[in-house]
Amino acid sequence: MSTAPTIKDVAKLAKVHAATASRALNPRTRDMVNARTAIRVMEAAKSLGYAPNSAARSLRTRVSSVAGVIIPDLRNPMFPPIVRGVEDGLRDAGYMALLGNTDGDLARERELLSTMRGRQTDGFILATSRRDDLLADPGGTLGAPTVLVNRRTDAGDLPSVTADSAAGIHAVIRLLAGKGHRRIAHLAGPRELSTGWERYRGYLDAMAAHGLEVDPDRVRFCESFTEESGYRAACQLLDARPEVTALVAANDLVALGCYTALAERGLRCPADVSVIGFNDMPFVDRQRPPLTTVRIPHYDLGFEAARLLLERIANPTAPAKRVVLPVTLVERESVAPPRR
Repeated sequence: MSTAPTIKDVAKLAKVHAATASRALNPRTRDMVNARTAIRVMEAAKSLGYAPNSAARSLRTRVSSVAGVIIPDLRNPMFPPIVRGVEDGLRDAGYMALLGNTDGDLARERELLSTMRGRQTDGFILATSRRDDLLADPGGTLGAPTVLVNRRTDAGDLPSVTADSAAGIHAVIRLLAGKGHRRIAHLAGPRELSTGWERYRGYLDAMAAHGLEVDPDRVRFCESFTEESGYRAACQLLDARPEVTALVAANDLVALGCYTALAERGLRCPADVSVIGFNDMPFVDRQRPPLTTVRIPHYDLGFEAARLLLERIANPTAPAKRVVLPVTLVERESVAPPRR
């Protein structure tokens, strides 16, 4: 039975010392080796089918080359492409992602963080942070470099990658106002999450910019970014303010809840009430009617978060970067001029 090739076999084939081969194969130390030598070592490893023993390396160096990635809801279609971006960004540097799902449960989040830290995780990418989150404070609660993705804290003291929520909502209100809508309601996301709060603030600012009245009864805060929560909030809003002609939803799942609430009341979208979502999650173009929404760069959010985490691991004391990626309004068939 043939044995698996060792680092010594790679070094022998590449005609270098075993320590040099080890440094060349480790993304963290590769720049310590001459570029031509590193290439020769990697080609030797590939030809031999050598795979480094990352578990043994972590015991020696206390570096695992693993990043913990925690998301709030794996059922939400927007998160898989974000995770894919994270994985691709980490893979380029020889890291792998260890994924955890919290279902929005804070106790579960703490449990996952504790478990991952026990496995010497090198850093974290969190899509679960709240605006006042102290769990991921840079003072060392996690004890590892941390980057926030899709959400951020009010303090802004951790690196974060988010989409431009304000610009997206401004584009939505501009579209509706341009079609003649004046009674525009907003189904906001949870106040404690930056995505919900920033889109709500964007709604207020955009309405004011177009000289449109903001009636407090035309705003409902959803308990969560789910279709069920959107349905309940839309029912309350439509019962209280049946005169609204457009619903701006905090995300696409909330918008789908609006569809159900409208149908139950015999209202047609968009003939009676226009609906706009946010995120452009997969398959919203196949709804009836296809949903007008704001497209965020899901994959790029994840890839950029991975890049920031790798920077943070290399230099934990560097100032926290706050990256905001552009969004695009995608107009489909759920918006029409208001009925006369």
